[in-house]
This record gives sequence, structure tokens and C-alpha cells, in this order.
Amino acid sequence: MNWTVSDYTWMARALQLAERGRYSTHPNPRVGCVLVRDGQLIGEGWHSQPGGAHAEVNAILNAKTDTKGAACYVTLEPCSHTGRTPPCTEALIKAGIGRVIAAMEDPYPEVSGRGRGALERAGIAVSSGLLSAQAARLNRGFVKRWTTGLPFVTCKMAMSLDGRTALADGASKWITGAAARQDVQRLRAGSSAIMTGIGTVLADDPRLDVRELDCGGRHPLRVIVDPSLRFPVRAKMFKRPGRILIMTRSHDGNTRTALQGAGAEMVVIDTAKDQFLREILQYLAKQEEVNEILVEAGATLAGSLLAAGLLDEMVLYQAPILLGDSGKGLFHLPGITSMAEKIPLEIRETRQLGRDLRITLTAL
Repeated sequence: MNWTVSDYTWMARALQLAERGRYSTHPNPRVGCVLVRDGQLIGEGWHSQPGGAHAEVNAILNAKTDTKGAACYVTLEPCSHTGRTPPCTEALIKAGIGRVIAAMEDPYPEVSGRGRGALERAGIAVSSGLLSAQAARLNRGFVKRWTTGLPFVTCKMAMSLDGRTALADGASKWITGAAARQDVQRLRAGSSAIMTGIGTVLADDPRLDVRELDCGGRHPLRVIVDPSLRFPVRAKMFKRPGRILIMTRSHDGNTRTALQGAGAEMVVIDTAKDQFLREILQYLAKQEEVNEILVEAGATLAGSLLAAGLLDEMVLYQAPILLGDSGKGLFHLPGITSMAEKIPLEIRETRQLGRDLRITLTAL
């Protein structure tokens, strides 16, 4: 397809609009839409929250003039099924849209290819693939959940210049500065769930909530990996809004009852130890509709996820400080005993935040 400069301009605007729903659309995808007629923008919209109007419908409702014959630039294939809202394809057909340009096909089976088919049967010209990589990245968790049955997993860690995450006694506040910590709040807000291990809970008693950012009333699910059910009933998490989901292998009825009374939910995963983490991720994707997980954990859980090939991305905040030889390391990886077993990573992006450096990496 030979895209014009105008095509790129309008789709870029649709992606900007989709970005506005980054913190609030879970478990739905982030979608933006613009309507153009005679080279002029006549309407635009985005999907803001589950149950609310989709981007295409909002664009039509916001149109300043007649939409007949207009071109529709949308970041995801329009839906053709009835869910919480009617099909967007019907709204586009009723509005007399003449052409639809979708950045990418919807991976959701109820829509994939069907939205395009419904529009084409109505005589509307449809094309796709414009800025598809950018659109897929915006909804990388949604895409991965519907194509693999797993959420997109990001592991966030803060470290010193010599690769330490804490002192020998576990003290780690604060390794990084205010700008890096604020950036972490954005990572949390954009995630469906925040995961940590029981070791981190017992050592730090974290809240794992979003502060100083508006998530549209949504609180990311807090997931605790606690095989032996050691979660304390007086944890700070219970004092913050949002659900707490404890993933365990324990059938201890008394502890379970006490934690449920305090406000936690329990899921017992009966599986082999080496499949425990994968089963957790599969459960979260299927039962909780989790698109993106932010892991904030210590070396044991982080290392286990990395070794199992379950991490999609690592975000490391590196501070210009030294914590010395006795400090705690990033990942517990006892299985690596030779250079042939090293785990290669790719640095995708580096950015300075205050005095600290943010390094974003992916596994090769």
C-alpha cells in the first residue's frame, strides 16, 4: 500500500488519541480514531473505559459536520460483535463512512478479520497496516494475551552502578531519585496488575499502589506469589484500595480464612514447582483478563521468571551510587555456570531521569 503523507499524519493523530486511554481501558485495548473529509478533520475520539463508547462511535458523535463519505483512521480493526456496546462496524456503516484505514487487525477472535469483512460487504473500502508497529506496541499486552494466552510481563528494578538492589540487610530506600520513582508510578498505572513475591512483602511491606496519577478510578490488581502462604494479615496493602490476589500452592485452611477475612483473595495453583509461575500467568490472562503485568520483586522471583523465559521486558533504573560487594544482586540465576549459558539481552532504550538512568531491555 502506498500511504500518503496525509495518511501518516491522520493515523499518528489517532495513535495520540489512543494513548489517552493508557491508564483506564483495561482489559480493553487502547484505541483512537479520526474522521477526515476533503482533507479536513471533522471528528475524533478514543476509547476511555470498559463499557464506554468505542473510539469510532465517539469520533462520529463528536463530528462537526456530516460524516457521509468521510475517511476513518482507526488504530485497531473496528469490532463487529456485540459486547458491552454495539458493533462499531454498524455505527460506521450507518454514518456513511466511505473508507476505513485500520493500523492493525484485531487479535481478538470475535473480531479478527470479521470487522473488515463486515465493512467490505457494506461497500466500504478497507485497508490496514499503516503504523501497525506503533499500534501493536500500544496494545502489546492485549495482543499477547489473545495470541499466546499469556500477559506481557515487564520486570522493574532499581540498582546501583555496581548492580546492587539493596544493602546486605535489605535496606534500599532510596536507591533512585524522585524522577525515577515518579516514572515507576506511570509504569504501575499503565499495568493491569502489579506482581511481587512473598520475600519482598515480608522484607519491605510495600503498598504496590498508584500514587499521584489518575487511573480513571481503576486500581491495578496486586498479585502476590506466595507458595507457602506466609502473607501477613497486617500488611500495608490492606490499607490501600484495590484487590489483593495471593497465588499459592498451600491448602492451609486456617491461614487462608484469616487472609480472606483481612481482604485478600486466594488462588491455589496445583502444579509442579517448575510450572508454578507459568500457570499463574496463564490464570491471570484467562480468568482476570490481565494484559500487562509489572513485576516489582527481589532477585529470586525476578530470576525465576527470567530463567523460565517469562519476562518480555526489563526496566532497570540505575543510580550513580555504589553499594559495595555485600549488596544484593539483581537476579538469582544459580543455573548459569558457564559463558555458554549466559542470557543475552538487547538494550532497546536508554533515558536519563534526573541523576538516574533508565535502561529498557528485551531478551533475545
